[in-house]
Amino acid sequence: MPSLKEIKNRISSVNSTRKITSAMKMVASSKLHHAQVMIGNMLPYETLLEHILKTFIASEADAQTIFSVERPVKRVALIVYTSNSSLCGGFNSNIIKMMQQTVAEYDNLGKENIIIYPVGRKVADKVEKLKLKCGKDYSSIADKPNVQTCIELASDVAEKFKTGEIDRVELIYHHFKSVGSQILTRKTLLPIDLSSELSQDRERDLDTILMTKKSQEYLRRNAQASSREQEETKPLNDNFLVEPDMETVLAHLIPNLLNLMVYTALLDSIASEHAARMVAMQTATDNADELLRELNLQYNKSRQQAITNELLDIVGGTVNN
Repeated sequence: MPSLKEIKNRISSVNSTRKITSAMKMVASSKLHHAQVMIGNMLPYETLLEHILKTFIASEADAQTIFSVERPVKRVALIVYTSNSSLCGGFNSNIIKMMQQTVAEYDNLGKENIIIYPVGRKVADKVEKLKLKCGKDYSSIADKPNVQTCIELASDVAEKFKTGEIDRVELIYHHFKSVGSQILTRKTLLPIDLSSELSQDRERDLDTILMTKKSQEYLRRNAQASSREQEETKPLNDNFLVEPDMETVLAHLIPNLLNLMVYTALLDSIASEHAARMVAMQTATDNADELLRELNLQYNKSRQQAITNELLDIVGGTVNN
């Protein structure tokens, strides 16, 4: 049985750890709110632009572009989003696992024909360890999102797709749905996937930053089975008047869409990271509280036992005298 001093030292150690996890949870909560605001400000424009462009390409027979044409896949590029730091639960490990599964699917192409663009130090380290072919490292924007850098990344893969150096580009990231739900997503960037536009999940909770037991239970029940009837939406008018000409319009719209898709995935990943870290630190704090209760109970029992033994010694000595 541990001594009173050992239990007291352990209580002090757990208290120190609890202060750290609690502070990290508060920091993650603040960063999460900032990330939610950034997504909320950008999302309406990205959503409408994607809908207009894809409806336009799907409805106009002449609106075909090299970026929307499927071709045999000989070389593929993966843009993979992780964080630069840890202590965020299974956030990074899930992304890396999906990346490895995707690489395994394209194993017949050979590793030299699979290019990874890492956004985050965790995936960059894993790519180096697995000796996979790496494009330019964009880990710097995993902490501080930068629109210009996202444009540079999107332009790089678009140019390689256009010249035939790459036949397919995919995004692997966490789609931020709410604090308690970050959906692991594998999405095709190029060629532009017309079929995914109407079916893509766009539901997000960008207001709540609290994660309680009730909300966890609600999300768990919702995830098991709740089929909601979707309201019928009227399609956009498919009679487009194109000025000055179709090639000019597409030449401006498509790069903007690709830039925004890369940037949206980055913001989703950052928000998901902070949400995962906040939940992980909340869980760690709750575990520390439970451990402190057990240690205090053990300390009080040991202290009471020590007092009882001392009283017995005193009483025993008095009787002997």
